[in-house]
Amino acid sequence: MTTQQPWLSVIGLGEDGIAGLAPAARSLIDAAELLVGGERHLALVPEKSGQQRRSWSSPLLDLVDQLVQQRGRRICVLASGDPQWFGIGVTLAKRVPAAEVVILPGISAFSLAAARMAWAVDAADCITLHGRPLALLNLHLHPGARILALSEDGKTPAAVAAHLAKAGFGSAEITVLEHLGGPRERIVSARADAWPYADCADLNTLAIAVQDGPAWSRLPGLDDNVFLHDGNITKREVRAVTLSRLAPFPGDLLWDVGAGSGTVSIEWLRADRRNRAIAIEARDSRRQMIAQNALLLGVPQLDIRDGTVPGALDGLPAPDAIFIGGGILVDGLVDRCVAALKPGGRLVANVVTLEGEAVIVQGWQRHGGELSRLAVARADHVGRFHGWHAMMPVTQWSLVKE
Repeated sequence: MTTQQPWLSVIGLGEDGIAGLAPAARSLIDAAELLVGGERHLALVPEKSGQQRRSWSSPLLDLVDQLVQQRGRRICVLASGDPQWFGIGVTLAKRVPAAEVVILPGISAFSLAAARMAWAVDAADCITLHGRPLALLNLHLHPGARILALSEDGKTPAAVAAHLAKAGFGSAEITVLEHLGGPRERIVSARADAWPYADCADLNTLAIAVQDGPAWSRLPGLDDNVFLHDGNITKREVRAVTLSRLAPFPGDLLWDVGAGSGTVSIEWLRADRRNRAIAIEARDSRRQMIAQNALLLGVPQLDIRDGTVPGALDGLPAPDAIFIGGGILVDGLVDRCVAALKPGGRLVANVVTLEGEAVIVQGWQRHGGELSRLAVARADHVGRFHGWHAMMPVTQWSLVKE
């Protein structure tokens, strides 16, 4: 049940506090019965008699739940800059209907940083490192990249510099922009491999200009040698075809069943930062390799599950696509996966054995779809000469659920 009148407001503040707010935003702050924000935000707003104040506590979601339970009370939440850029506004909008909330953003840190750097915002990758691993950077690293990143704290710039240097991007120019838009604004720059600042202001945004270094395409079909594996890997040529059949759309969820070294789910996530994937693998050694591969390739958010099928599928959110790379001989797995797919969902199963082929042929006969035989040969040495070395052919079944 929703109320028709907005009771919750979310106001984006800059370093200049309420002086930089429009009259409408000031009015919402003044009319609030309860003012919520970080200690820094609350300090920017003069206290008002009779108005309650509350700072964010940990875990943050507990306080969010308490605010939602006070639906109908006039509550104003203060945020930094634009609350919809990795901010509290996103969290609250998931819990409160749009008709019940008013969001008035300030100038985002990304916009301010881009202005100081004279960069086009739409030409930069905008990410946050607040509460997230530095491995997220790896997805965006390539010669010529421009990255704007929200820092965790004052130690983040030095940690980022060390990370870039270790990854082979030591020539990257890092600019730290502190307290943007306020009287304490400060901007410093240096190369990643010669970073001189052990600590910076906790409130800072990073602008990273990548010059050169190793790079991996975001298109599917990365070289097999990029991944740690024990031989159980979907080869790059087959992987590229597999991902084209799985057809990831932004925000889609993949089940990677029998994930092996995780190559398919990792490349699925690399296709778009909004994509989601669950990698299901029974062997501990392989799960460890999946985790290392995900970190290296910039997708630490990959959800890696321990379990054997079909039981490991119980309770998982409905997928938009399923890849069966292992476990195809488990009785009932194919039918279970087809049933789990949403309408329009895609399923791809790859096999190299006659027994596996028999299973997917039966699946094809029951559910339709397409069967393909993929045969790949790579040139290699034959004594003093060269010749074609054939890999085991792969039989692929692909299906789009009606």
